[in-house]
This record gives sequence, structure tokens and C-alpha cells, in this order.
Amino acid sequence: MSAPTVTRLVYGRGDFDARLDQLLAWETVSDTSVNQVVDGVLADVRRRGDAAVVEYTNRFDRLSTADMAELEMGPERLQQALDGLSDEQRQALETAAQRVRSYHEHQLQQSWQYTEADGTMLGQQVTPMDRVGIYVPGGKASYPSSVLMNAIPAKVAGVSEIIMVVPTPDGEINELVMAAACLAGVDRVFCVGGAQAVAALAYGTETVPRVDKIVGPGNIYVATAKRAVFGLVGIDMIAGPSEILVVCDGQTDPDWVAMDLFSQAEHDEDAQSILICPDAAYLDAVSASIAKLLPTMERREIITKSLNDRAALIEVADLDQAVELVNRIAPEHLELSVEDPDALLPKIRHAGAIFMGRYTAEALGDYCAGPNHVLPTSGTARFSSPLGVYDFQKRSSLIRFSADGASELGQTASVLARGEGLTAHARSAEYRIKPE
Repeated sequence: MSAPTVTRLVYGRGDFDARLDQLLAWETVSDTSVNQVVDGVLADVRRRGDAAVVEYTNRFDRLSTADMAELEMGPERLQQALDGLSDEQRQALETAAQRVRSYHEHQLQQSWQYTEADGTMLGQQVTPMDRVGIYVPGGKASYPSSVLMNAIPAKVAGVSEIIMVVPTPDGEINELVMAAACLAGVDRVFCVGGAQAVAALAYGTETVPRVDKIVGPGNIYVATAKRAVFGLVGIDMIAGPSEILVVCDGQTDPDWVAMDLFSQAEHDEDAQSILICPDAAYLDAVSASIAKLLPTMERREIITKSLNDRAALIEVADLDQAVELVNRIAPEHLELSVEDPDALLPKIRHAGAIFMGRYTAEALGDYCAGPNHVLPTSGTARFSSPLGVYDFQKRSSLIRFSADGASELGQTASVLARGEGLTAHARSAEYRIKPE
């Protein structure tokens, strides 16, 4: 296999803006055929419940299941998966779980209130969601790390019940995924995937309880179903392909950077890997490392297509220009592979996760650093944040007026309400105003 042809760009030269925009463009909207399939599945599950879920699961995952009972894995089965791991796997999973839990415990929000001079109390009450659904990809694309990243923050938030759905195509069960569910405290697991799993979580069936929010990655059918049920339930995000942007000063081992680019490119052909550096000779060195290391990669065909179609090596004048591009791209993963990442950090406005220094490989964040690896993609880091405990907590405003406070502010409310033509609002407030 020939070496990939990675796009080379020089900041501001020629049609740079147009070419960069073309590379970054990603359309997440489903086509008509996908929408039609998803709409049909959602409506059928809503109408027929368990029977429809079993029927679609048998069809799409090539199973011969009689009923939903056969598709549920109980706590004993999850414990069996955990106990069956090798010592090395179990220790790695437990270490990752502990670190993810410890990090997310720092995110817990607390209720608060204060009392004004006239006795009026204002505040905020923070409460967890009752029940959350977690979608986990199944089969060969199973990721136990995703179980930890989605379930543990929900548990830390205090969610009472976590329902996990995971497809098992051809009956293929990933024991690491089940073990991770056990460690993370998942309450119920159903071996169901696709739009039918999203529908079951959103609407509820005779067996699958309805949830308040659905989180977790999936294919285009899952993403389309999540978009369709949003509003009836909450969702985390509609995620695009994985991305990495490396800013390097030209001093990091080029093999390290090449492998960091591979670490995203190997996810799938649509993943995006970008390197920005002020040293053209260093970009040449990384290109050479890519050509040298690619033949050693098990997923080299996927990596090659990803690099050919969506990767870029971008030359800039200096690191200030690099930061300007970072904020324009708003990457999911940002590596600051430079001597002094702290000097650049205050200038970074848009990034899902920031990996600081030459030794901080993005791969560590995927598995065991602690922060969440569910991150905003496709430029949405401009307005979105990583998944966290706050995504599983709700905030209720607390308001209690004293008689004096109601009398004083009632006059303000009356004026504003009458200005809006809402007489009942005004009179409701006026009833509480003390007579002169």
C-alpha cells in the first residue's frame, strides 16, 4: 500500500481558507432513506413495544430471540464478566474507573440559597435525574471505556437507575463491556441496538423502562433516532467523526506526533487528524514518519483513507497563528505539543479537551486520565462542553418572598406586567402590595 497523500497547506497562502473549510466540512444530517427507516422503527416500537424491539433485533442483529427476557443481562451475568477477566484487564479497568470517578466527583454541583434583608429567600436546588439510558456500540466496535465515561458521571450525579443498551450482532458479546457495566454500577442491560433501542428508552416498553435522557455514541441510525426523540427525552449530543488537532513547535519526536495522528485516524475513515507547526522541515519529518510507521498498523487501510480524505499538515508563521487556527477549528481533541503549553492555554477559547505538553498523548484521555472522552465534535466546541456530572443534574430555582419583599417588588412587577399588557400578572402581584 502506498503512503497516504496528506493535504499540505500554508496559512494564508492561495485558496487556504476555501481548502480548509472544505476539509472541515461535515454534514451530520441523515439522508431521506435513513430518516424513513428510523421514523418507521420509532413509530412501530412506540405502538407495539417489546414485540417490535424483539423483531427488529432479530432482523438487524441476525438473532432468533423469542422475547425480551432473553435480551436482558442480569447482575449475575455482569459480575461473571468482571470475574472472568484476566488480572491485567481487571486492574486496568478498575484503575480507569477509579480515575474517572475521582475526576467527576469534583464536578458535583451543590444546592445554594441566600436571604435578603427583608427576609426574601432566593436559591437553587440541584437534583439528579431519575433514570438515564446509555447506548453502547456492540460487536467488534465495542468500547468498554465508553461505558465508564457515560455511566460513572451519572452515578456520581446521583441518578437512581442506569439502563444500558448494547447490540450483540450474531450473538457476539464483548465481555469487557459487560465487566465495565458491572464496575460502573449499571442497573440493567439489554442486548438491543439501533433505532429500536433508542425508541425503547425514549418511549418505554413492557420491559424497558422509559428514561429521562439518552447518552452514548452510535451509528447514523442511532444518531438520527436520538435527534428524533429529543424533546421527549434529553440527549447528550449528535456527534460527528472523531478529531485531533496537534499544535507542535517542531521539537517533539515526529514518530510520536505521527502516531498521535494515527490514534484518531484509526477510528474510522471519516475521522480527522490535523497537525499545525511553524517549521516546514518538521512537517516533512512527520510525513516521513507517517510513511514509515503506517505499514506497521493493523488498521492501516482505515488510517490511509482517513489521512487521504480529511487530514492536513498546516504550516503557520508562529504559534500565535496556530492558536488563531485552533479557535477557528474548535477541535474535539487538542494536543499542545510544545515546550510551554501554559503560555498558550489562556489564548485557547474553543476545544473539547486540551492535552498539554509532549508527554500527554490524547490516547491517555480516551481511557484513563480521568476527564470525560465524550466531547463536542465538528466545531461544536464553540458552544458545547464535555459530558460530565452536570449533564445528569437538574437545577430548580428557589423563590420565597417575605410579606415586605412581596409588597415592594409587587410594584415593580405590576409596572412591567401592565407595560406588557398582561393585566392578570399585574393584579396577581398587586394583591400582595401592602396598603399605604
